[in-house]
Amino acid sequence: MQQISIYLTSIILGIMLFFSFVVAPVTFTALDEENARKFIRKIFPYYYIVNLAISISVLICFIILKIFSLDFYLILSVAVLFAVSNFVLMPLINKFRDAKQDKKFKQSHFVSVVINFVQMILLVIVLI
Repeated sequence: MQQISIYLTSIILGIMLFFSFVVAPVTFTALDEENARKFIRKIFPYYYIVNLAISISVLICFIILKIFSLDFYLILSVAVLFAVSNFVLMPLINKFRDAKQDKKFKQSHFVSVVINFVQMILLVIVLI
């Protein structure tokens, strides 16, 4: 069970790295701006929900094993940040983009990038 939690944590990190360094950049170079926006708006909810579900699975492993160490709380933080990003931040980002509020869009997008980076750091800490 503990090994499963390590594999799942690695999968989350792998998805995040692949999405950040392959999917997002390729989307904006391969598609025109309108289609890139449509694609990103469709794929991001899946990205967040899949990673949230895997994070919750890791937490369940820890609960079953009765492991409430720092790793448990780091994964809990990662899961909460996926939920906040999906259910709070993404709707705000889309709202600001649609309303052409560029400054608010850029600020909220920057916050989402920082959250993503922090999550990756927390996952690396769990894995070392």
